[in-house]
Amino acid sequence: MKDNKLSRRSFVRMSTASVAALSIPGILSASADPQGQPGGQRFLPTSMPAWEPRTVNPGWDPGDSDSFTRYFFDTLMLETRYLDSDIPSTVFRLFGETFDTPIMTAALSHLRGTETESGLVVYSKAAKACNAVNWIGMGPDEEFDEVLATGAKTIRIIKPYEDNDDVIKKIRYSARQKNCLAVGMDIDHSFNGRGGYDVVMGEKMKAKKTDDLKKFVKASKVPFILKGVLSVSDAKKCLDAGVSGIMLSHHGGRVKYSIPPLMALEQIADAVGGKMKIFVDCGILSGMDAYKCLAMGADAVGVGRHFIPLLPEGSDKVAARIKEMTNELAGVMCATGVRSLDKMDPSVIHRTIL
Repeated sequence: MKDNKLSRRSFVRMSTASVAALSIPGILSASADPQGQPGGQRFLPTSMPAWEPRTVNPGWDPGDSDSFTRYFFDTLMLETRYLDSDIPSTVFRLFGETFDTPIMTAALSHLRGTETESGLVVYSKAAKACNAVNWIGMGPDEEFDEVLATGAKTIRIIKPYEDNDDVIKKIRYSARQKNCLAVGMDIDHSFNGRGGYDVVMGEKMKAKKTDDLKKFVKASKVPFILKGVLSVSDAKKCLDAGVSGIMLSHHGGRVKYSIPPLMALEQIADAVGGKMKIFVDCGILSGMDAYKCLAMGADAVGVGRHFIPLLPEGSDKVAARIKEMTNELAGVMCATGVRSLDKMDPSVIHRTIL
């Protein structure tokens, strides 16, 4: 984790009183509801008045977590620190391996690729070419083997299958394969949104308990990661279970009104105190977005949907974008006086009213 021990919240959070004093509807407000009743603290897009959210942008869906995640990124501004700055290093170390960038591929599944290669193979070749961490999601073992054959150091995310024995079999199979960096599970795919358990590709899912996580951690010979964490509560349970890392994610807005991962990051990073790795995905489009996550406490970021349109053009196109984003990140590091990833400083971030 970062050397700077100062509280991130003291730098990137504006109080309700501060916003109210500005008399501007902002990202954090204590405005009244349409009937004039106090609404308490509420996070809102800065251009959307709390009392009439559709008048400024008729297409705005206040429950669209993807859209709000973008708004939240764009409320975070940087101060520059040129004096005593220098050319930075983006070298990233994870689970005993060294990578050239903290910008990772995200755990996606069922991707369309080129005429000759699956999307996941294209994706993985790009990660290998950039010396970046590669993630993959649901798929058969044969597809996982094809991904590993690219040479990319890969983290495999397994669904929360109903039968824990099936989960453990997949964990053990994955963990003993060469180039498997870690295994994990996306807990946010347990439910179907209608009050029942989910069914994915014909496979029944089931919510997991902390004791289940302990069994999964014990079954794996490589680090175990949990994806889909968005609260201090779940983060602490992961820590208690011996999980090595967590991915903060709302799974592309799977649940309406889910908070942006970046909004949860500050408190979670403070709560886990550097005892496990923290990753962030959802809505990351640039090196600037990656920088904001890293400055606020993430160890690395995952990029998924942003790369999907490039997959049919081949791994070279995806790799070029990963490298371009890494260069964008390095450019922001130069401008803010950060020479390496372990020197990220949250005090450079300012939340503002747009």
